Amino acid sequence: IDLSTGEVLLDRNSDEKTYPSSMTKIMTALMAFEKIKDGTLSMDQEFLISKKAWKMGGSKMFIEVDKKVKVSDLLLGVVVQSGNDASIAIAEGISGSEETFAIEMNNLGKRIGLNNTNFTNSSGWPNDNHYTTAKDLAKVAQYTLNEHPELYKMYAITEFTYSGIKQDNRNPLLYKNVGVDGIKTGYLAVEKYSLASSMKRDQRRLIAVASG
Repeated sequence: IDLSTGEVLLDRNSDEKTYPSSMTKIMTALMAFEKIKDGTLSMDQEFLISKKAWKMGGSKMFIEVDKKVKVSDLLLGVVVQSGNDASIAIAEGISGSEETFAIEMNNLGKRIGLNNTNFTNSSGWPNDNHYTTAKDLAKVAQYTLNEHPELYKMYAITEFTYSGIKQDNRNPLLYKNVGVDGIKTGYLAVEKYSLASSMKRDQRRLIAVASG
């Protein structure tokens, strides 16, 4: 998609149901971006880490239970390190529980025009009722770029160290020096690899979403 004109340059099965896996975290981060923009959340605010967040499997930023962590660090844990633990901590910190956060994710999704999406969690952990389409994910990316250009810049960060553990951004296109500055990869056994990406050259910005 050409962001400046909205023109779709290539479309193949973009309305087909798919499982977003870690690309879910684009929406999780967007939820936080919205709260930061309206002043109800700040980067310096600290969230207490629950046992649920701490023991979450998959990719992690390695936060510790009962410790307080800044929103700024948790967001980098989500965006750069793809931390499932950080995603749950963000969800619980904003909404009190991940279940309530998922309801609010779906409410935001409706507001930005997602037609074939349902979120059940903040990390993309496998769930049959957690699904989307490439077209809907592209809408989330477009909204993020249009409404939160400054906060979007964290997607271009190539590494983040937390608690002495350095992790590289999982987006391979960031290292190609072709103008890509985001967004998010995903992997599930059922879908294999997926990627939502964006690049800018001169004044032109493109968004691409591929899954499976």
